[in-house]
Amino acid sequence: MKNQDFAPRVVRWQRSHGRSELPWQNTRDPYRVWLSEVMLQQTQVSTVLGYFERFLARFPAVADLAAAHEDEVLGLWSGLGYYSRARNMHRCAQEVVARFGGEFPRTAAQLETLPGIGRSTAAAIASFCFGERVAILDGNVKRVLTRFLGFEGDLASGANERSLWNLATQLLPSDVAGDDMPAYTQGLMDLGATVCMPRKPSCLICPVAADCQAQARGEQERFPVKTRKLRRTSQSIWMLAARDAQGRVWLEKRPASGIWAGLYCLPCFDSRDELGAGMLAPAAGALVDAPPFVHVLTHKDLHLHPVIWKAPSDTQVSPRGAWFDEAAWQALGLPAPVRKLLTELRA
Repeated sequence: MKNQDFAPRVVRWQRSHGRSELPWQNTRDPYRVWLSEVMLQQTQVSTVLGYFERFLARFPAVADLAAAHEDEVLGLWSGLGYYSRARNMHRCAQEVVARFGGEFPRTAAQLETLPGIGRSTAAAIASFCFGERVAILDGNVKRVLTRFLGFEGDLASGANERSLWNLATQLLPSDVAGDDMPAYTQGLMDLGATVCMPRKPSCLICPVAADCQAQARGEQERFPVKTRKLRRTSQSIWMLAARDAQGRVWLEKRPASGIWAGLYCLPCFDSRDELGAGMLAPAAGALVDAPPFVHVLTHKDLHLHPVIWKAPSDTQVSPRGAWFDEAAWQALGLPAPVRKLLTELRA
């Protein structure tokens, strides 16, 4: 098999064996495709399914999402993580309405000018919805292509990644009549998700295995090559979990930058002493240190230390914030560990 046979093989395989049951497939609606692409970044399909359905139920069109308050968007997103995606998604919807009259632009180049839409996401939308002949290069596709091509370049280098983009473009279907581009783009995604796995790839059922350089060498798991690794860090945070006699909790909105930006959260401090000094009201009852726990982010371990306080009603706990009953805080955008902690405290 030659490289020119790569795209036809992928297209035929996708139409016979690829995925077709996901709710964002079999559509050329750019709103649905865009929503799924944003949600699927660094998140598993099984996790995204419920969120996708809830977002569509609440915001059936991009104009509905654009008109929503950011707090409601973050509340629906709560638990998906990487909250900058939700903030960019909200801004993107607003720009689609303001700049393009509520219609997504039809080219990858224009789509890439919108907040939160990078080169690969723009290409996916343009390919799926408008049949544009443009390459995607997400994590799964990088794995498929570097293995097939035996691409030795270290993708920690921007120059090597640009080279891979060029090769990905050369492999695109030459005849884009009909549905070749959507099927090809979906086929690459499906191969990476179901066949060309990071560990123990299923080469026997791969439609392009006959000319896969990594498979021929028996070195599949060496690709893609990427040497630079982000250094893991850790941070300790003391969180004041104040509850009043009505069972309300005190929450404040986080700053627009930094960890948990824009989300509602328990008041956070860098030390136990700082927590005590940061309370506006003297502790009328004992501050109880709950067991600490670790919350793992992509490149950081958060060592969280909850401190429980039964506060007098109508006490102002910290300089900013307010009391929220359970119905109110359930609807807010909360960091996952804070939501978990509040759920445990109400029991």
